[in-house]
Amino acid sequence: MNRFDPRGKANRALLVGVGEYDHVDPPHGVPGPLPAVAHNLTGLQEALRGGRVFGADQITALASPDLGTFHNALREATHDAEGLLLVYFAGHAAVPSAAEPLFLQLRGAEIYRGEASVFPGAEAFDTVLGMLAASRAERIVVILDCCYAGNASHVWEQWEPFEDRRRVLLLMSVQPNHRIDAGDDTTPTPFTAELVRLLGRDGEVGFARLAADVRARMEALDLRTLRDRPWRPFSRMEAEADVLLSARGAPAQPPGSRPTLPITLRPGAPTSSTDTPGPSDDQSRLPPARRPPLPHRLRTALAALRARTRRVLDRFKRLSRPARAGVVLALALAVLGAGSVGVAALLRGSASCAPPLELRVLTDPDLEPTVTAAADAYLTSDADTDGHGCRRSGITVYGAGAADAVTALRRQTEDWREPHDEDLNPQRDVGPQPDVWIPATPADVDRVKDGQDTAAVAHLVPAGGPLAYSPVVLAVPDSVPGAGPRTRRPLSAMLGALTARTADLRVRRPDPEYADAALLATTGLYGTGTAQAADPGRAERLVAQAGPPSRTAADLLCALPEDPSADAATAALVPEFLLRTGVGCDRTTRERRTARYPDDVPAVEPTFVRVRWDHGDRDGAARDEAAKAFRTWLAGPGGRAVFARDGFRDARHRALLDGENAADGVLRAPSPRTEGAASGAMDRALERYRGAGGPGRVLYLLDDSGSMGGLWDGPSGGPGLLRQSLGGLGSGDEFAVWTVSGLGERPYTTLLRYGHHTRKEAERAVRGARVRDAEADPHAALAAALDEMHRRGTDDNRPELIVFITDDEDDGRLTGAALDDVLNKARAGKGRVPVTMVSLVSGGCDRGRPDAAISAASGGRCLDADDDLGTGLADEVARTGTGED
Repeated sequence: MNRFDPRGKANRALLVGVGEYDHVDPPHGVPGPLPAVAHNLTGLQEALRGGRVFGADQITALASPDLGTFHNALREATHDAEGLLLVYFAGHAAVPSAAEPLFLQLRGAEIYRGEASVFPGAEAFDTVLGMLAASRAERIVVILDCCYAGNASHVWEQWEPFEDRRRVLLLMSVQPNHRIDAGDDTTPTPFTAELVRLLGRDGEVGFARLAADVRARMEALDLRTLRDRPWRPFSRMEAEADVLLSARGAPAQPPGSRPTLPITLRPGAPTSSTDTPGPSDDQSRLPPARRPPLPHRLRTALAALRARTRRVLDRFKRLSRPARAGVVLALALAVLGAGSVGVAALLRGSASCAPPLELRVLTDPDLEPTVTAAADAYLTSDADTDGHGCRRSGITVYGAGAADAVTALRRQTEDWREPHDEDLNPQRDVGPQPDVWIPATPADVDRVKDGQDTAAVAHLVPAGGPLAYSPVVLAVPDSVPGAGPRTRRPLSAMLGALTARTADLRVRRPDPEYADAALLATTGLYGTGTAQAADPGRAERLVAQAGPPSRTAADLLCALPEDPSADAATAALVPEFLLRTGVGCDRTTRERRTARYPDDVPAVEPTFVRVRWDHGDRDGAARDEAAKAFRTWLAGPGGRAVFARDGFRDARHRALLDGENAADGVLRAPSPRTEGAASGAMDRALERYRGAGGPGRVLYLLDDSGSMGGLWDGPSGGPGLLRQSLGGLGSGDEFAVWTVSGLGERPYTTLLRYGHHTRKEAERAVRGARVRDAEADPHAALAAALDEMHRRGTDDNRPELIVFITDDEDDGRLTGAALDDVLNKARAGKGRVPVTMVSLVSGGCDRGRPDAAISAASGGRCLDADDDLGTGLADEVARTGTGED
């Protein structure tokens, strides 16, 4: 089966869990709340985050949305996904009668039974599929955990055109026409609990395997539906439509790197993961297939023959030319009666190909797409093929956080080889023990060797110089007016000249802990002998942003502001080669950008390093030989061609490897930095980066006006959200809480004065707050808060944040001149103080709303009820504070 690998693409996961309903009373209410569903979202979100297919910013979780909110989120996910789109729903569902289509019941759902049953507040599953069909995603996976989930198969089976159905894979928690129990309120529902457990396994997990394993697991548990029948999850997919869903721990092999194995055609071999329910009394209730002329057994046999033929042809295409000729000759002889040889044996040659030795290649996340492409090309080249059409080696490429990889090779090699502690497990956090490491700079090798434990069981052996070269550049929108030469200046001078001409210029940089290119940019950002060198906090304010930083430079280029005016004023610190290859998100990268080349920022120089492990010498010689062959190919014409296509330069001469197709905005011959990165400078920059985030100051504004009465209690109420975020503050941080209500000279009341407080003290104070019978003046409160923070930040560069939690009921006082006053204060002062606006209603952050305008003007973040408010607010506060001690 040709499984699609979506890693590195624009993937999206939309997780919808409806556990709370507005209408639960008879006669028209749904059966009742489903507390277990909240645990579903938490567990599934964590499983997908660790699976290396979805980035944290590619997963959206919606807790009990109404129909409109669900539509908006589905529309956005459908629009954004280009690789894999995963949609998960857990909650109540209904069908008009047996064997009829499925309706997913959202928060406001009601049930009206009659001659023609209707379900206000619910969505028909065929409408969901229709919306999904508009997506450009290459694969769409839909997972349903609800009563009657199996009834969705009827819609899928009759869906036309076939091409839409081919790319949609459907996993249903139960067979058609059955209701299921949600299980214990303190744990996930039974189906999703198994789903999370299986997705959390090490290694690769594809849809077909997941569907088969979850069914086998549920059968082993002997669970029953509410009709006292065996509980049988099942799936629908077309043959050859499988997709990778998780590659946790031991990463999945990249496409094209499967080992050459014997092909054996045997009766009864599975040919498709399309799940055909076994006979039961429920089968008679299922609708007939749309095209049923062929008997079931004949259809199954034909499907098997088609699938096997595809696999045979695919295997034939992968053989070398001499091997193909041998196969053709052997087939001819067989036809002429020269021998009785099975097709599978012919494709194996006169002797079966032994499984090739598998090399594990760890690399920097920014380099992973290029190294993967190089491995794919190498594995299909003559350099990796013997005279019998068999591979000499296989290669698994995986990326991991650069700082984590350096730390693991420095001080955790024993734990890597044999984890002893749940909290210290490089196999889980980085990946399997690598045979080859390709960091983004030779300095990483020195960083490991200079600080490596004497008891280390991993030994690094660099093989030659860097494979390629790519400067780290400041990519500036062409709409920003020029400010001096593009080369021969330090980064601080370039930024100073640009910000002097464009006051609202934003600069973005990926996470320095995750990718080395971002850390190299940080060494220049902090500077040497400049004001920034003594104050990383000041430098970090230049690149401060709302929300977490992008993990890689490619992610950053795809996450630039959607608003055209903001995009036109945002520069990015990225490796130059991404101006050529970072095109998978062209639709969100509207502004053409020109590269500027700081002379104090080291370049990306991927380096091949053989990693040898103590007591790993049983096949050490063979691994040395395989690694050497791969390195030789990478440094030769084959590898150079791959690096050239991705926009890299020659490692020695700094010339573009593919000068004929240079990216727009790139200089063909810039004045390159002559020396590479220094290990000590990188370590110091990383240490200073980690210390630049605190201690901080946070000022909370909590709306306690009368309209907040229905949004006050519980973890999702205003005080509950505030309390959840306190974990991001430590003993060194200062914070205060104001309650916002009242008009005139006192638009707020100090609930907790500025200072250092324990979490217990703060929670006690917040719990004592009560809703007042009064209106709020958000303009006056925000203006006073901005003045207060500007005053406190006069003499230092400590991180600061204002948080305003409100229901937007009094936004009428935040328009016209009042709004302009707040926006001007948000942009003014020594440095902008980010304002995180937290709206407890849907649409509070829509374009044109005051919350969106204020957060954008201040460089802060806007969160509304369509977001995960608890997680989002906690993240913002954690980036400002030092965290609990």
